[in-house]
Amino acid sequence: MLFFICILASCGGSKKEKVKIIYTDSLKTPLANANKQLVKNEQEEIENFISRYKWNMKKTGTGLHYCIYKNGNGIKAEAGKIAKISFEVKLITGDVCYNSKDDGTKQFVIGKSNEISGLEEGILLMRVGDRAKFIIPSHLAFGLLGDEKKIPKRATLVYDVELIEIK
Repeated sequence: MLFFICILASCGGSKKEKVKIIYTDSLKTPLANANKQLVKNEQEEIENFISRYKWNMKKTGTGLHYCIYKNGNGIKAEAGKIAKISFEVKLITGDVCYNSKDDGTKQFVIGKSNEISGLEEGILLMRVGDRAKFIIPSHLAFGLLGDEKKIPKRATLVYDVELIEIK
């Protein structure tokens, strides 16, 4: 009797596994296409925003758009150094989420912090005294979930940053 129970149990497990694989494979292409469309839509929204405000921005390979609109004469930011910034973070709709007037300046170790990757990438393009605007697509910001406070899911962020100090 125990022998038959073992055979039935082992047969049932393989059917579940096959169904799971088929289910996963059948969703891969539609999910990949949906993600590509979301990225394309977000990029179009960013390009329209830049065009509307007539900002002269450069784009990095990761998708970060940036413009250094005031040049400082301090040292260049480097990974591993401590950056101190003043900032304003807006959604691409113009709604202000955070700023240093209300929240204080930020200090973080570049490349080893919990800051979003788009901000860290942008800071590495700056010198002390520079002021810059960054348009950070959602995949370089808070992604699919947002920050669960003021930044919604899949939000494109617009940062206005001044690099105050590098230690």
